[in-house]
Amino acid sequence: MHRIKKILVANRGEIALRVIRTARDMGIKTVSIFSEADRNSPHVKFADEAICIGPPPSSESYLLGEKIIELAKKLKVDAIHPGYGFLSENANFAKKVAENGIIFIGPSPEAIQTMGDKLAAKSAVANYEVPMVPGTSTAITDIKSAKEKAEEIGYPVLIKASAGGGGKGMRIVNSEEDFESQMERAISEAQSAFGDGAVFIEKFISSPRHIEIQVLGDQLGNLIYLFERECSIQRRHQKVIEEAPSSVVSQEMREAMGKAALDVAKACNYYGAGTVEFIVDENLDFYFLEMNTRLQVEHPVTEEITGIDLVEQQILIAEGKALEIKQEDLSIKGHAIEVRVYAEDPTNNFLPDTGCLETYKRPQGPGVRVDDGFEENMDIPIYYDPMIAKLVTYGQNRSQAIQRMLRAIEDYEISGIETTLDFCRFVLEHQSFISGKFDTKFVEEHFDPEKLNEEKERDRESAEIAAILAASFFNNHQGKRKTTVSDSQKKSKWQQRKNH
Repeated sequence: MHRIKKILVANRGEIALRVIRTARDMGIKTVSIFSEADRNSPHVKFADEAICIGPPPSSESYLLGEKIIELAKKLKVDAIHPGYGFLSENANFAKKVAENGIIFIGPSPEAIQTMGDKLAAKSAVANYEVPMVPGTSTAITDIKSAKEKAEEIGYPVLIKASAGGGGKGMRIVNSEEDFESQMERAISEAQSAFGDGAVFIEKFISSPRHIEIQVLGDQLGNLIYLFERECSIQRRHQKVIEEAPSSVVSQEMREAMGKAALDVAKACNYYGAGTVEFIVDENLDFYFLEMNTRLQVEHPVTEEITGIDLVEQQILIAEGKALEIKQEDLSIKGHAIEVRVYAEDPTNNFLPDTGCLETYKRPQGPGVRVDDGFEENMDIPIYYDPMIAKLVTYGQNRSQAIQRMLRAIEDYEISGIETTLDFCRFVLEHQSFISGKFDTKFVEEHFDPEKLNEEKERDRESAEIAAILAASFFNNHQGKRKTTVSDSQKKSKWQQRKNH
C-alpha cells in the first residue's frame, strides 16, 4: 500500500474541480494543469499548485501525456487522476505513468486496452454468461462476407467502428440494397476518426433503452456494483439527461444486470471505478454494449442514491486498500436526476454556441447540486466539449427529484449564450418522460425545436409586458410620492407661518 500525498489532475473544468475537492477532504495536496485558454478557470485557482501545459488546442495541452508525466515527476507527485475524456482511457498513458513510478488512479493498462476495443471486450466476456447482441465476433472489412452475416442476423443491422465511440463510424442499415454504401461509409469514417477502419456488425435494436451499471473493484479481487443509471435521453448518440435508479428496472432485473456487470469486470481483472453499459430492448431483455474504464460524467446520480463518494473510492483503491463496502450493505435511497447544461442551441440542431457567460447564477436550495467549472464573465472556449455544468437534483422519490429539477432549471440564470436548459425542461415536462415510457429515440420522436422557439417568444413577450408594467408602476408611484412631499412641504410652511 502506498499513501498518496499529492495528486496531479490531468484534466480541466468541472471534473478537475470535482477531484480536487475530494482530495482536499482527504488531506491530499493537488496540482492543476491548464491550457492558455483555461488560465482563469476555477480549477486553476482551487488547486495547491497550477502549471500551464501549453496552447489552447487539447492536442497541444491536455493530451500531452509525456509532458504531463515529466511535470508530475518534477513536482514530486504521487499519483495522476485523469478525470474523464482526454487521457482517461489511454492504455499507453496509464502504462507510462506506472513505469515512471507514479500511481495511475484508474484501472490497469491491460483492462483499459481490452475494454477499449469493442471486439476484444466481447471476446473477453465470452467465457461468462453475459447476454450479447447477436452479431460478428471479429472485425470485418470484406463487404461480401459482411453482407452474408447481415442477412443471417436479419435487418435492420448496425455497423459499428471497433475502436469507436460518440456515434462515429456507426451506420444503421435497414435493407440489403443500402448495405454496401453504408459499410463503405462506416469504414471510411472509422479510419478518419480513429485511424482504424475495423468495423463489426450486430443486430440493431430499434427501440432501445441505454442503462448502465456502476462497478467498483479493489486490487485484491473484491467487486461490487452500485446499481443502475438510466441514460436513454440522448442527442447525437450522447447522453443529456441521466437518472438513478431507472424507472423500468425491477429488483430481479437489477440483480441480473449487476451480476452481468461484475462478470464483465472479472473478465478483465478490473479494479477502480468503471461502468458497464447495456442496451435494453422493448421486452426489457438486456445486452452487453461496452465498458467505460473511467469515472463517468453522470457519476453524481449514483453518489446521491448511495451516499458513496466515487472519487474517494478511486483514490483509496489506487492506494491498494481493500474495499470496505460490501454488496449487502448497499441500498438505493431516493432518486437522483442529472441534466447536462451544454453551451448548445437546441433549436439549431444542438450546435455548440460559444461566447461569454454574461450572467451566471447557480440554483440553490434543498436537493440541488451543481458541478461546474465556470464563473460569471468567463468565456466558453471553442477548443473543448461545450458542457458548462452538471445540474443534479435529489428527492425522496422520482416525482420530487423531477419537481426539484424543474425548479432548479427555472432558478439557473445564464445569459450571453444559448444552453440546453430549455430542452431539458421540455423533456422533464413531457408525458413520455414523466411516465417512464421512453427510449433513446426520444429526441427524434418527441422534440420539436419550434416549440422551444414559441416558448422563448412567449417568455420574451411576457418579460417585455412585465417591464412595461413595472416602469408604469414606478412612474405612478414616483408621481404620487412627489405630490405627497409637496403637500407636506406646504403644510410645514403653513405651520411655520402659524407658529410665527
